[in-house]
Amino acid sequence: QRRVYRTTTHVPQELGQIMDSETFEKSRLYQLDKSTFSFWSGLYSEIEGTMILLCGGIPFLWNLSGQISGRAGFGPEYEIVQSLVFLLLATLFSAVTGLPWSLYNTFVIEEKHGFNQQTLGFFFKDAIKKFVVTQCILLPVTSLLLYIIKIGGDYFFIYAWLFTLVVSLVLVTIYADYIAPLFDKFIPLPEGELKQQIEIMAKSIDFPLTKVYVVEGSKRSSHSNAYFYGFFKNKRIVLFDTLLEDYSALNKEPAEGEDSENEETKSKTKNKKQGCKNEEVLAVLGHELGHWKLGHTVKNIIISQMNSFLCFFLFAVLIGRRELFAAFGFYDTQPTLIGLMIIFQFIFSPYNEVLSFCLTVLSRQFEFQADAFAKELGKAKDLYSALIKLNKDNLGFPVSDWIFSMWHYSHPPLLERLQALKDKKQQ
Repeated sequence: QRRVYRTTTHVPQELGQIMDSETFEKSRLYQLDKSTFSFWSGLYSEIEGTMILLCGGIPFLWNLSGQISGRAGFGPEYEIVQSLVFLLLATLFSAVTGLPWSLYNTFVIEEKHGFNQQTLGFFFKDAIKKFVVTQCILLPVTSLLLYIIKIGGDYFFIYAWLFTLVVSLVLVTIYADYIAPLFDKFIPLPEGELKQQIEIMAKSIDFPLTKVYVVEGSKRSSHSNAYFYGFFKNKRIVLFDTLLEDYSALNKEPAEGEDSENEETKSKTKNKKQGCKNEEVLAVLGHELGHWKLGHTVKNIIISQMNSFLCFFLFAVLIGRRELFAAFGFYDTQPTLIGLMIIFQFIFSPYNEVLSFCLTVLSRQFEFQADAFAKELGKAKDLYSALIKLNKDNLGFPVSDWIFSMWHYSHPPLLERLQALKDKKQQ
């Protein structure tokens, strides 16, 4: 794929109608920079993980956690407390070692190509907030999971799976209402033509829409997105302001004397993003609602939970194997949290790669089907132009190596989607 980025310096003939040479070159250089960054950060991650294993980093951190919890009055019999200290230290270590890479990605690569909208102060405040919120969720959930495994008896894997199912459903339900607003500003989409058309389209396919929000994503990045969430009769749609031509702060000059909270967000009007017109936004939403109407969301949840149950079952089979713990430096103890980490992170690694590939293939099928659904709604022309605009705004490179595309792309390449929208007969 890197060879494709390096050597494809001119717009291919089949792309001449949809992409100008300047945008093509910008996207090529952006993706080449991202590819270089991905290689070096991935290499560092592999070296770091290998050194941790070879140098006994996991048992060292476990023993350190025991010393810290012991000083607080919790002896070895309080395994769950020690596990929580271990988890806190491990996530802190991960956050610190990943910080330079995150800084470089945000303030060098994304900045260079006109996507970053954050200041350094906003970035660090955001990172600290994200770490604290993650710990507030992760530590209580982990402690309850470990407790269930401890008291669950021979069928603990069933109770553990049911617990994680409930937690995931709760998090999906509350995320956009209570967690996401901690990081971004959500406002109801103002009354007007766009909102009215969204409500009409939702009603036409029996989508139980209750609210439509606009999220101020332009404070963080100029990339665009849209999604829906909620269960049963309580569905909400969220549109990033960068998706909307009429609402994006990136398309507006700051008012004279404007200050307030936008002081933390750098105005980059020279890098304006085009966004989509109302008809194109409706086409994008038609695609997203197609995922709901065709049952893709439910199918993904079912697949995820079947996989989760299988993993917990295999965990129950393997957790008693002393040689697994000994291989990672735990000769005298078999902590449950360490068992979870060894089995889920390392033992299941090859299986997870195969599963990920299968889900990627399935995801591409779902995307074609959702495009076809939007086409049936009469949105083919608008979705066609929206896909071109979004590709341009996000500097997506439309040429890809077929093996790289097959393994990595959860969405079909742009040309394939456009061709399917133009075809009279859609498979």
